[in-house]
This record gives sequence, structure tokens and C-alpha cells, in this order.
Amino acid sequence: MEVGKMDENEWQYHGEGNRSLVVSHSQRCVVLRFLKFPPNRSKTPEEILHHLQNLVDFGKHVMKQFFGENYVHPGEVVQLPLNFVKQLCLKIQSERPESRCDKDLDTLSGYAMCLPNLTRLQTYHFVEHRPILCVEIKPKCGFIPFSSHVSQEIKHKVCRYCMHQHLKVANGKWKRLSKYCPLDLFSGSKQRMHFALKSLLQEAQNNLKIFKNGELIYGCKDDQDCLSDWNELARHLKPLFFPSNGLVSGPHCTRTIIKELIHVITMTLLSNTDACRAGDMKTVPISQGRSYCEASTFSKELVRNGKHKMEGSGLPRGCLLYKTLQAQMLDMLDIEGLYPLYSRVEQYLEEFPEERNTLQIGGPYNEAFYEKLLDLSTEDDGTVAFALTKVQQYRIAMTAKDCSIMIALSPCLQDECSEQKSVVLSSKSRFTFSVSVLDLDLKPYESIPHQYKLDGKIVNYYLKNVQAKEDPVMSNLFKENEDCIVLHKV
Repeated sequence: MEVGKMDENEWQYHGEGNRSLVVSHSQRCVVLRFLKFPPNRSKTPEEILHHLQNLVDFGKHVMKQFFGENYVHPGEVVQLPLNFVKQLCLKIQSERPESRCDKDLDTLSGYAMCLPNLTRLQTYHFVEHRPILCVEIKPKCGFIPFSSHVSQEIKHKVCRYCMHQHLKVANGKWKRLSKYCPLDLFSGSKQRMHFALKSLLQEAQNNLKIFKNGELIYGCKDDQDCLSDWNELARHLKPLFFPSNGLVSGPHCTRTIIKELIHVITMTLLSNTDACRAGDMKTVPISQGRSYCEASTFSKELVRNGKHKMEGSGLPRGCLLYKTLQAQMLDMLDIEGLYPLYSRVEQYLEEFPEERNTLQIGGPYNEAFYEKLLDLSTEDDGTVAFALTKVQQYRIAMTAKDCSIMIALSPCLQDECSEQKSVVLSSKSRFTFSVSVLDLDLKPYESIPHQYKLDGKIVNYYLKNVQAKEDPVMSNLFKENEDCIVLHKV
């Protein structure tokens, strides 16, 4: 779609990741997403158009099938006046975090993606003058590998996120370890989910952001610049959660408000707001592998207190966390079992480079691509076809492990909360809400060797520096409880 006259002053910097940068419109609920490149490596406009179209198609034909119609917003490709893009680039440069300025915004092609601004509105036309609260969570990988290809026993006990934390703190990426463990969030047990969300609020890193009317009020803009004052957050939230102002102020007030927020987020995450049955593909039974992680503070506390039963009540089938976990579990072999299959595909492509397109490694992402992902067999028949299917499933799993969930909440009065809307209650107010999933770009085929190396690095660091120093009493306690911990099937 080609766009007419544009004014860069109507747009503001919204945020950026490793490969793209986003600006949002000051009035309309839309964002533009541009690709970024290192200064010396730009692509032709045709290549950029093709890349962006691939992203849209992948969202439309593949991710919508996994997550369901209501949760995924693929957007569309637009062509913008070049002068507008250049002026916009100059305007936002000063707001970009230093750590992200190693790449430049693509100002040469004029192509971008136009998407709904999920921090502002959602599927319902929320009453515009009402405040909109938006919570963005990057839940990360919610299961422990169950693959027999895993070479280090620790990977069957401690989740990837908890191990990676130690390496990130050692490398200076974060100052403190987070107590958040994805397995608690994905457990479906309210107590564990509350603990996980509280841990995210204590140490947000890049896993949690909160917006009010599109503006960041809590969380990290980049690695250094963090808004993390609970009292300040409570000040923003109080009129939403306690509209009549009948609550005392002070630390009690802050804690109460944060508790309300955690309760509301938990209820929205467990809700099923998607009418269609998409995303209900049978991947692997969720009861495979263990339902808790030995490094999780929650698990440790329970075991220390002699509680032998770990609640894993399971997620409701229709909720977004369940669908996310199902997609993540397409990683059935773990990177250790997958890497030899990647090498098999690579070897084949060295011999027959012209086959790259036929194998759909770089797209097109259409129904045929999706159909092939549904073959869940793990019996290796030695063919390139088997290897390729597992490689593509792994890429989908990696995408699901890195996606973000966006919850939009807007207060509503009793008589406005009609049947069509999803409503969640807190103790003194009620909210219409919607849940979406974003950051769904397919992980590149080329990144698999990097993933393999990183996995080894994370595990080795953990074994050498953490596990070696861990309290041996603790691991014995876990061993004793092994038989008592009940894994509830979904």
C-alpha cells in the first residue's frame, strides 16, 4: 500500500530491538516498523520489500494458525515518501538508546510495516477518554527439555532462563539475578504465577514493561535506563484500581495496589478470549519433562519448608500461555539433537544450492509451509526431508520462546461491560481487556550454529560457577522429594 503525504512531527520514537525500530503516531493507534542494518550492509529496496512481505505472510499463514485469529496482528507493508523517512530518522536519533545505535534505520527503500499500536488500543474500541494500561511480558521458555539427546543432566533439572541469568549477570548485561522462572508462570497454579509476576516486577530486565496511554511507566527502555519504583507505579495505578480513593496511602497502599495488578494480570493470562480453535494443535503432551525448575526460588522455598507437593495445575487449553507453550514444545529434540540435522540440511545445500528455494528455507511462508510443521514424528529416517522439518519446527519454537504477550486493560463501569467484551474484576474496579502476541518474526535459519554454541556456553558456565558452589544439602532435598512431587497432567 502506498501512503500519501506524511508529517514526521506526528510520529514519535517507540522502541527498537536487534533488527527493527518502531515509531508510533501521536493520535492514531498505529505504529510503523522499519528494518535496521549495520552502516556498511544495506539491502536493495526489492530485498527489503520481500523481507517485510515475508514477515507479514509468516504472521498471517503460520503464527495465526498456532495462536488463533484474535491474538496475532500481522499488519501490512506500506511504501512511504523517502523524504519523510529521512526527516523522521533525524528527529528520533537523539532518543535512541546508545546500545542500539550500532545499526541504522533503513532510509533508502521507503518500505515499512504498518501495525496496530497494541499499547494504546485493542480489538474493542475502548472508550477513548479512559486510561489504557498495557502490560508487556516476555515469558521466555516455559518447559525443561525432555529430549534424550541432552548430554548434561543439569538441563533436565534447571531451566534455560534460570541458567542464562547467571551468565548475563557475569557478563554485565544485568546487575542482579532475577527470581523469575518461566516454569512458574506457565504452571497454571495461581500461587506460582503470582510469585513469577512479582519477581518480574522486582527485576523487570527486558521481560516486563508497563505502559499507560502508550507511555512507558515501568520497566527498562534499554539495559541502563530503568523505571523501577513501585511507589511511583502505584501512584499511576491507584486511580484505575481504587477509583473512589478510599484507600490509605503509604507502603501498605503500594503493596495492595501491586497485589491487585498481579491478580488482574494472572486472570487475563488464564482467560480464553479466542473463539476459534486455531492453535489447538496436538504437539507434545505438556506433562512431558518435569513441571518445576530446581533453580526457581519458589521451588527452593517449598522444598526447604518440607512441602513435598509442587502445584502444577496446568493451563486452560484455550489461553494464550497454553498456545505459546505448545508452539515452544515443537523444540522436541533440544538444540543438541537438532544441530546434527541442521548439518545434514547444510551439507545437502552445499551440494545442491539451487534447492534452497524449493525447501522453503527463506519462505514463502504459505499454507504448504504450515502443513509441513504438523509432522510430529521424532523417528529419524535419515532423510533431508525429516531433518528440514525438525529444523523448521525448531525455528518456530525459538520464535515462540522469544515472543511477547501484550495485555491491554481499560476500566469500565458496571453497565458498560457488555457481553461481547472480556472483563476481569479487581476488588474495587472492573476492566475490559484484550490479549495479543507480538515479536513473532521467524528466527533465522542461519542462527542455529550460534544457538548451539550459546547453549554450551550457558550450561558450562552454570556447571562451573553456580552448581559447583550450590548448597549440596539442597540438591539432596530435591532428590528425596523426587518421588513425592506430583506432576498434574493437563
